[in-house]
Amino acid sequence: MDETTQEKRTETEIYIHIPFCMKKCLYCDFPSGAYGSDIRRRYTKALLRELLYQAERMDDCDITTVYIGGGTPTLMEKVIRAVYKYFHVRPDAEFTMEANPATASEKTLALYHSLGVNRLSIGLQSADETELKTLGRVHTYSEFLNTYEYARNAGFDNINVDLMTGIPGQTPGTLKKTLEQVTGLRPEHISCYSLIVEPGTPFYDLYEEDVERREKGLPTELLPNEDQEYELGKFAQKFLTEHGYGQYEISNYARMGKACRHNIGYWRRTPYLGVGLGAASLLDNIRYTNTKDIYEYLSKVEAGDFPIYESAEAVTRKAQMEEFMFLGLRMTEGISRKDFEEAFGVSVDAMYGEVMEKLVAEGLLVYSEGRIRLTELGADLSNYALSFFLFSDDK
Repeated sequence: MDETTQEKRTETEIYIHIPFCMKKCLYCDFPSGAYGSDIRRRYTKALLRELLYQAERMDDCDITTVYIGGGTPTLMEKVIRAVYKYFHVRPDAEFTMEANPATASEKTLALYHSLGVNRLSIGLQSADETELKTLGRVHTYSEFLNTYEYARNAGFDNINVDLMTGIPGQTPGTLKKTLEQVTGLRPEHISCYSLIVEPGTPFYDLYEEDVERREKGLPTELLPNEDQEYELGKFAQKFLTEHGYGQYEISNYARMGKACRHNIGYWRRTPYLGVGLGAASLLDNIRYTNTKDIYEYLSKVEAGDFPIYESAEAVTRKAQMEEFMFLGLRMTEGISRKDFEEAFGVSVDAMYGEVMEKLVAEGLLVYSEGRIRLTELGADLSNYALSFFLFSDDK
């Protein structure tokens, strides 16, 4: 391939959704569940067919990152091989796979690493056994430690650990213990998210009254109240930054050079292809979403009834600007004035000048060396601050 051809290729990411898990966590609203072996085999074959179908339409794309996640990856050897066979995967591509401590084995992790998976994301959430049970996790902290050791032995030198704050019953003491134990292992990356109780989940049924009370600023019984939730998040932020993890996004921390390239691509609106049940794609500023019904997904793919989109919607120029701002501002480096103008042919000040001046005056936004970013207070109040970058209907 000559350099001219290389320059014309579009950088693209791939996300592959795996909807299988031993038991659905109480807080999870992903399209996933505990399906039998027949569905698992059919789904794997369907993924291979969808990957081939999409690859034939993306021959002009260079794949810069791949992420396999959602549930517990199983029977993935053929899928990993298919990605490398069907797509133009760059030699330096970041290839992430999620791992559940209850099901990851030393043998399979070694196999996946040998096939080209070079980054592992392990879903721990908490090192406290009571908190793990509260969340409905099917693993223990000891099983997590085994998985982490298996991963290192397999050769993984880029590992993320998922943690969670705001768990019912969580205290600064239990959070500190979790953070001490995890940072002591020195993973390259830590994602630390605040628990969101989503409608339609068992958690919502359990804590609906508390969710409503917290939204009104009233005292809660089981969930941490708004102030406690904030304090837990700030405690984690302070602890992680003091222990060598740079915060490069509101909920993500990494050691030097180990920020997740796949997630950064989302925040920068890099084109991405979603494959599998309920997966979303953003290609040529059209957002596609696959069907979330696994039986419909299987029947359509098996019949060759492509595409299998549940919806396809063009992202308007106005929506592109909104996404550029509220996704880009999630990162601590913020957004570039130059990049905005190159993308839209108009200055960011012309579109958002009044909004930005308001947020600067409130101490939530700052200008620095051609960039615009949230202050620490702005990041703390990100939902409020970022809401101002949504255009009103008449704009």
